[in-house]
Amino acid sequence: MTPLEPLTLPDDPSTWSAWLDERGRDSLRTAADQIAALKTARPGDSAILQLWNDAAISISNATGITSLLSSVHPDPEVIEQAEGIEIEVGRFISDLHTDHEVFELLSSIRTAALDDGARRVLAHGLRSFRRSGVDRDEETRTRVRELNERETELSQAFSRNIRDGRRTAKVSVESLAGLPEDFVAGHPAGDDGQVAITTEYPDMLPFLTFSGDPDARRAVAHEYFNLGWPENDAVLGDLLRLRREKAQLVGYADWPDFDAEIKMIGKGAAIAEFIAQVTADAGNAAQREFAVLAERGAQDGITEIDVSNWRYCFEAVKREQYGVDAQEIRRYFEFAKVHSGLLEVTGRLFGLSYEPVEAPTWHPEVTSYDVHLDGERLGRIHLDLHPRDRKYNHAAQFDLVSGVRDRQLPEGVLVCNFPRGLMDHDQVVTLFHEFGHLMHHVLAGRHEWVQFSGVATEWDFVEAPSQMLEEWAWDATVLQVFATDEAGTPIPTALVERMRAADEFGKALLARTQMMYAAMSYRFHLEVPDDLTKRLFELYREFSMLKPLEDTHLHAGFGHLDGYSSAYYTYMWSLVIAKDMFSAFDPDDLFDETLAHRYRDTILAPGGSRDAADLVAAFLGRPYDTEAFTAWLNR
Repeated sequence: MTPLEPLTLPDDPSTWSAWLDERGRDSLRTAADQIAALKTARPGDSAILQLWNDAAISISNATGITSLLSSVHPDPEVIEQAEGIEIEVGRFISDLHTDHEVFELLSSIRTAALDDGARRVLAHGLRSFRRSGVDRDEETRTRVRELNERETELSQAFSRNIRDGRRTAKVSVESLAGLPEDFVAGHPAGDDGQVAITTEYPDMLPFLTFSGDPDARRAVAHEYFNLGWPENDAVLGDLLRLRREKAQLVGYADWPDFDAEIKMIGKGAAIAEFIAQVTADAGNAAQREFAVLAERGAQDGITEIDVSNWRYCFEAVKREQYGVDAQEIRRYFEFAKVHSGLLEVTGRLFGLSYEPVEAPTWHPEVTSYDVHLDGERLGRIHLDLHPRDRKYNHAAQFDLVSGVRDRQLPEGVLVCNFPRGLMDHDQVVTLFHEFGHLMHHVLAGRHEWVQFSGVATEWDFVEAPSQMLEEWAWDATVLQVFATDEAGTPIPTALVERMRAADEFGKALLARTQMMYAAMSYRFHLEVPDDLTKRLFELYREFSMLKPLEDTHLHAGFGHLDGYSSAYYTYMWSLVIAKDMFSAFDPDDLFDETLAHRYRDTILAPGGSRDAADLVAAFLGRPYDTEAFTAWLNR
């Protein structure tokens, strides 16, 4: 058999448009042909499911490239083209899942003749049809199709307004006192004598952490918490109303019930219970931590801990009470060393090797690697790690190609916004986290059924493997592989131990903040309030101990309200499982290859071929529980 080859991307910027049209629209046309062939099959024919899988592969090829390029390509015309094809793909999927003829043919397949994988593909496929209203009358199906297309348009608008809505605050040169030297050097005053601080992470986060000027911090925070405002207030309101209507049209009480059905949590009401439970569990510890922050803030005349000053106070506490100075730490984390060290650590951990490849991509700063396991090329990864105009401005892993056994290699893209020089340790942790998604995508790219490929588990388990990989970014032995200062001296073990101790401070307070985000995600979709800002501020008071700034609108720039919709709780739900999985490892030997390889093979490689709870039970030898998480939260 001829070895599979990665996707060949254009090497001439002028050909991207034609190439995207071919990759996106031709894949869609191929899918249409495959569905047409499916409709000619005899009821009950085993070929029906294979044709269904063929079409799913073609659809995946169209969605992968359009989702990526609409988020990262530097040419606005290519972005617009990708968004247009994305709408066409969404329309195709919507029409397909309301096609009663296809539904009847899939329903005719006798499950007794299928193996476990095929049976799972069929069951999930039929469930998708029912959730799309295939068994409703034609008027309802038509309305569902209209809503699906409009939802794609609104989702694109919501993301575009965040992506293209970068804001800038002008601050004095004096307000940079306390910032790292390289940050100051990279932010000279303009002709007006002021310094521009953007809402991009490499600008905003260091400034809010280190600047001693409370007014300047407030100005920067004010701009950041108004990303997407006012445009996204109306867009989000329309999106919430649309989702509620769609859920009710197909027989659900509300969107959270509709959304939760295909997740581990099962029911919408269980989301509220989970949020309440974590909030209660974190309560006493969060009060103690908040008191420490308030006391430290008072030394600088801060009378209220709010979203503009909590990072500054946190940093002061960690520096003064734990002996951890972020500026001392960051000199050990030069980007190029972290970049190569991440590959060395994960390669050693999972038995992988990374071969650099000179391949054309959408931007010169993207680096590409072929990933090998036991001499076999598993797939290709692309790392797009620095900010630029019009680029997706958070951190995420994108599927470029979904791997399918003997048909196509998996390709994943890591999209982040890190500085090109020294990194904060928090950014190193984020890099490990996001790389965990990339490993999941590549290692689970050898299934026959594309539905199982990559990060295809229930959505409230998706973050667990990545959250667990964060633990390696807190281990001295691991960090010393790549974390060295200019003289080549590795980061001291004692410093890492202090960093870990300092990181323990504030975890309950931050858990409360996470629950505020989760409550916003859930309550907005459950209640569909007319005044989103008013409801947001009520949720701040109920769940978060940090005060929001007046005249700010977090929800307008909170991109997860699109992708995660009502399910932002999943970050904390996944963390519960991640802590339990990590309890199987020896903290004194995180390079235990035997255990790491078993984890690779039982959690990552299966992708979506089994329920997440079963995967975890196979790895742990028992069902997962909350003991490790509760102990961590309260220690």
